[in-house]
Amino acid sequence: MSRLQGKTAVVTGGGTGIGFGAAKRFVEEGAFVYLFGRRQEPLDAAVAQLGSSARAVRGSVTDLSDLDRLYATVKAERGGLDILFANAGTGLFAPLGEITVEHYDHIFDVNVKGLVFTVQKALPLMRQGSSIILTGSSTGVMGTPQFSIYSATKAAIRNLARSWALDLRGTGIRVNVLSPGPIKTELALEIVGEEAFDALGSTTPIGRIGDPSETGAVAAFLASSDSSFMTGGEVFADGGLAQV
Repeated sequence: MSRLQGKTAVVTGGGTGIGFGAAKRFVEEGAFVYLFGRRQEPLDAAVAQLGSSARAVRGSVTDLSDLDRLYATVKAERGGLDILFANAGTGLFAPLGEITVEHYDHIFDVNVKGLVFTVQKALPLMRQGSSIILTGSSTGVMGTPQFSIYSATKAAIRNLARSWALDLRGTGIRVNVLSPGPIKTELALEIVGEEAFDALGSTTPIGRIGDPSETGAVAAFLASSDSSFMTGGEVFADGGLAQV
């Protein structure tokens, strides 16, 4: 398929996991992709796999000067932007009673503040018909023990999409949320553990955990004109976990 032929995309948190799964699919469908992330080694490995249609820029979504450098690079090399997948995120367990200021600040800084400025700083580059995709989570609509702060950030992202769809009225720019469930990523296995994650996957109606290629397929749909009448919405790729 070539639904994204000639398009330029930015994927934050693009070196591994859901971000890399989306970047791979974007490239397969014809896009040129900028991968943005904190760690050089995974970025280099990702670009080596994706080839000449990918470029890595190292930085953090919590550092506004890093975001400025990212978008300056995109503008200089590509002139504009068609797809933004604001995917960078983090999470840690902390039950009520053990939540610290540091825990709260870190997760909200990455998942909400970082996402807000990732999107806002991209707007001047975004062309008519562009697509913004925000990574939510099935936890944004579920109660999740020991994971309340992370879950709250994902609920916030859902409302940002609703509000931004109204702010972007008339611009031709769409914004939607892609909300994964249990997807086998490096971060998820680090936080939860492989055994516990496999057990969670077995509780879904589909009966397994998902693969980043599966969320990548949904991201490509939201990035393409196939979703041209969608904005302010949320698409779940969660094996049915939060749906039944």
